Amino acid sequence: MGTFYIGCHLSSAKGYEAMGKAALDLDASTFAFFTRNPRGGKAKDIDPDDAARLRALMKEHAFGPIVAHAPYTMNACAAKENLRTFAETMMADDLVRMEQTPGELYNFHPGSHVGQGAERGIELIAAQLNHVLKPEQTTTVLLETMAGKGTEVGRSFEELRAIIDRVELDDHLGVCLDTCHVWDAGYDIVGDLDGVLAEFDRIIGLGRLRAIHLNDSLNPRGAHKDRHAKIGAGEIGLEALVRVLNHPKLRGLPFILETPNDAAGYAAEIKLLRSRFAG
Repeated sequence: MGTFYIGCHLSSAKGYEAMGKAALDLDASTFAFFTRNPRGGKAKDIDPDDAARLRALMKEHAFGPIVAHAPYTMNACAAKENLRTFAETMMADDLVRMEQTPGELYNFHPGSHVGQGAERGIELIAAQLNHVLKPEQTTTVLLETMAGKGTEVGRSFEELRAIIDRVELDDHLGVCLDTCHVWDAGYDIVGDLDGVLAEFDRIIGLGRLRAIHLNDSLNPRGAHKDRHAKIGAGEIGLEALVRVLNHPKLRGLPFILETPNDAAGYAAEIKLLRSRFAG
């Protein structure tokens, strides 16, 4: 059997080790978590001993990379300077905190340009990354592919490439591909997954693809709406998502479920997807 890392978003309220144990209860081999309240605010202090217990648990159970997620309110390309400063402060603090679990992944939504234009948004996002990325950090920061609702930046592979090209320490950057988002953005992962991945490779490079958000979508392709559905209950469908998790070019990546579920629902999806992994 090949390596298959599958997990979901877990609450960080009870600490790091508790998240690891919750993942094991779901038969997960990775997980995602918000670094602080998804709507922003001050982060809870980290207990170094708690973080050490998680690291030991992950090693014991051969976990894949875990994927921290920045708050939704962090808008690196906001029109108002105070909001950009808030975003930069949060990301800088998060990256310091991430060193409690060295070598993991930190995912964020690039932001919304709120009428300034995509080019200006790209410049501002890259500027924030140039301010917060440090040569010595072990964390890889992931730009997430976006559905393109409103004025979101990152609705195309070209926009993500344009951000990467403006970042000095680009070796600390990767991409998280969200199946719902790319479908809603217009990429045909149902009928032409090979073509989509070839386009990603040509524009960004598959070497930068470090994580997959595996979600179905309530919307038809190209809707630009971003409404996640449970696995097999949306417009993408189970068979297309199974082709994603079994694609040879995606082997070894962590697959994170962000479907509208409770713990029992996530456990059922993880069981289903494990049963369809070709190994």
